[in-house]
Amino acid sequence: MVLTVDDLQFNDPEFIADPYPRLNQLREQAPIFWHAPTGQWMLTRFADVQDTLRDRRLGRVYDHRFSHADFGQPEPDGRWAEFHQHERWSLLSLEPPDHTRLRGLVSRAFTPRSVTQLLPETTAISDRLFDQCRQAGTFDLLVDYAQPFSVAVICSLLGVPDSDTRMLLDWSHAIVKMYELSSSQDQKVAANTAAREFIGYTRELMGVKRRQPDDKLLSGLLTVSDGSDRLTDDEIVSTTMVLLEAGHEATVNAFGNGVRALMKHRDQWQRLLDGDVAAQDGIEEMIRWDGPSQFFHRWVLEPGIVIAGQALEVGDRVGMLFGAAERDPRRFDDPDRFDIGRADSGHIGFGGGLHFCVGAALARQELMVSLDRLVKRFPDLELAEEPSYHQTFVIRGLTGLRVSPTS
Repeated sequence: MVLTVDDLQFNDPEFIADPYPRLNQLREQAPIFWHAPTGQWMLTRFADVQDTLRDRRLGRVYDHRFSHADFGQPEPDGRWAEFHQHERWSLLSLEPPDHTRLRGLVSRAFTPRSVTQLLPETTAISDRLFDQCRQAGTFDLLVDYAQPFSVAVICSLLGVPDSDTRMLLDWSHAIVKMYELSSSQDQKVAANTAAREFIGYTRELMGVKRRQPDDKLLSGLLTVSDGSDRLTDDEIVSTTMVLLEAGHEATVNAFGNGVRALMKHRDQWQRLLDGDVAAQDGIEEMIRWDGPSQFFHRWVLEPGIVIAGQALEVGDRVGMLFGAAERDPRRFDDPDRFDIGRADSGHIGFGGGLHFCVGAALARQELMVSLDRLVKRFPDLELAEEPSYHQTFVIRGLTGLRVSPTS
């Protein structure tokens, strides 16, 4: 069967359950194609995606240089004003010079040292949650462990009270639905409401930190400076929210998708048990093979862009199919094989170029601790029931992952 681009339906349940056969076929048919339903060019091969991520002539946004009318795009929908407000100063939604300035200031507070210092607490949180899972017998690795673990780690980093983590988790789940290629009206309303409440909460917490500063990241963002330059309150709100949303959602889904793969490939699980592969190496394959982030886009901002032989015009939108690129045989040997010992950190799971994930070090530390503790504490782990994926494409993750020790 020859697949056409019209067969790429992002909301098709069969495609969502296992998108890789279709993505593989499309990748081998064409490195780039026009996808009429979403009005953009789609890239399928690793080298082209990687180059596009690094090419400064394309941008995550265009409104720093062009109007919406210039690009034939509608003005932002006023019904979702709070959602747009929350991402106004997000690093994911900025280009230079704003991105350069903001990332420089954030990086002064969010340092590699701050991540390393969090390791003992990260391990303690993991052990506490796995203690509870052990007592339960059969448990949901996502609901009972990965979600509370990741949000607790990020909230500890920021200095958010433990009692508020559930609230922030619910807000994050609602807000990220806005990033899908299609969202329902109800999902948009819920996302906007969550953004409004999250903004209000963050501003209140900033007031607390100003009165009672501590050694946590939010206090650091309030005081960090580069000469006379400091972060504004709006910039701190956006930064705080995106750290939780992007960091939590991606880490949880990477762990869930990866452990599902391990349970389906028992020989690879055994390699971890035998100590042939270290957790810090294994997580790289978990991210590559069934990644949590399947799609990103860029706007063409300058003339003369040619990608995979296709000339593009200013205002064109370019979508990057990460799932196709991460299984490109031109980059990875036998790419459909789940090889936990591949230890190839050159994947694009954390993006690339200007927008390489600012929280990559924290995400890797969370995944490493989680996988290491899981292997050591539950060597006889098995699936308790067949898991299924959320009916979303851009953010790929399981609805749950029920597992149980056999002894």
